[in-house]
Amino acid sequence: EVIKANAGTEEDVKVDISADSSISSIKGKKAVVNEDSIVPEETSPVRPEKGTVVDSKKLPEEIPYLLIGSGAASYYAALAIRARDPDAKVLMIGDEKHLPYNRPPLSKELWWYGEDQVAETLEYRGYSGKKRDVYFEAPGFFILPGEIESAEHGGVSLVSGHRVVKLDLTTQTAYLDDGRSLKYQKCLIATGGYPKSLPAIENASEEVKRRVMFFRTIDDFRKLDEIVRKSKSITIIGGSFLGSELANSLNRRFGEQGLQICQIFREKGNVAEILPQFLSKYITSELRKSGINVMPEKELKRVTIDESGKLRLQLATGETISTDHIIMAVGICANTDLAKSCGLEIDPMNGGYVVDAELRARSNVWVAGDASSFYDVKLGRRRMEHWEHAQITGRLAGENMTGANRAYWHQSSYYSILAPSVHLEAVGRTDSGLKTVSVLADTKADEVEKGVVFYLDGKVIVGVLLLNVSGPGIEVARRLIADGREHDSFKELAKLFNLHKSKADDEQEG
Repeated sequence: EVIKANAGTEEDVKVDISADSSISSIKGKKAVVNEDSIVPEETSPVRPEKGTVVDSKKLPEEIPYLLIGSGAASYYAALAIRARDPDAKVLMIGDEKHLPYNRPPLSKELWWYGEDQVAETLEYRGYSGKKRDVYFEAPGFFILPGEIESAEHGGVSLVSGHRVVKLDLTTQTAYLDDGRSLKYQKCLIATGGYPKSLPAIENASEEVKRRVMFFRTIDDFRKLDEIVRKSKSITIIGGSFLGSELANSLNRRFGEQGLQICQIFREKGNVAEILPQFLSKYITSELRKSGINVMPEKELKRVTIDESGKLRLQLATGETISTDHIIMAVGICANTDLAKSCGLEIDPMNGGYVVDAELRARSNVWVAGDASSFYDVKLGRRRMEHWEHAQITGRLAGENMTGANRAYWHQSSYYSILAPSVHLEAVGRTDSGLKTVSVLADTKADEVEKGVVFYLDGKVIVGVLLLNVSGPGIEVARRLIADGREHDSFKELAKLFNLHKSKADDEQEG
């Protein structure tokens, strides 16, 4: 159902968005780490290279808090642990050779606001105009792994470029890929996910595979930046958030330089698994207007190399596409590799480790971020793959590792910019398989369309998506979901959001 309606502004409702003091972060005095000592930042004449951390082969025999994974969930868990236990000793182990970093800018801000050397600096200017990079902390924030045991007031240590390959829950021992091991008292699994592939790529020749890339990490960003600067054409496989964001971002940065961008996916429109059909098709139309060749309802069957040296993509319809490179963006799988060694339960429906409302998987083991199938006391069992969810579940897991015993309560939101005039924010269960009611501002033809989509279980709101809506709309949406009441008049509810006022007040079915 689509409704055209007059709607009020955010002044119609007062919202308390004050932060929860119990999850406030704590950061000790930064220091510069070198091979022999830890030197206070202001007295050190030399800083380590940005984005790197000095690792050592020596590990503590035992660590009070072990965080497996070095992404957003682990980082925020470390802050929460240190907030509740200021002398806590925390060790992160991550397979990337980078400091913990903020992943969303890799598909958005770095392309939009980064300077020409962005692949080297990983810097961009935020909305305020201030320059920033993707890293959460400078290298000096982390203590050498071999020094953490003797640190008087604890701290956070990082082992980068290594994986935990085995977890023994009985002896509480973690085993690394290089043979090292250590015992833990409390453990967080925050291993994230890894990109999915397709049979057409898996069965392709090695020569073809060398020109196909997956996109998830800093290294992937740098590789793609190098590729697009040398290419005339690229094809993105996948129509969900990542594929659509990359199509928009690459077109925004390189479109005027002649880069031809094609996007292929099986669904009827962009982000069709989330959005109601009319909105999905609207976004597809907007991307096409910007110059991207969007091809919905197409299935990739085979990839070869033609006589000119280009990749030749054969579709199920018999159509062929010629391109220089392929970017795969068909979703991720939760990384549950450790389940083989420790026997943790995997959710057969959603993927991920099964955890309770406090994110606990087993005694002294918690899971956060993409890898957790958690119990939402309001919406049931779920798994999410968004940055704020990683942050919130990381904080909550960290608190519970220090004895908070708090249930998951916060409805995580996400945002995406999918076209020059399409900014989405959403919270709760946003699944196009649910019944939806959309209320759109009846604006003039030359104005950017605004609207709110309500996702329903019966008459109860379980999710809300905002299209080009400013103000505290997400906080309002959270309250509607938490309220759990049945609703009939969605036109009235839409007045809680900052939609354009209009003269029309008629309802339309759609």
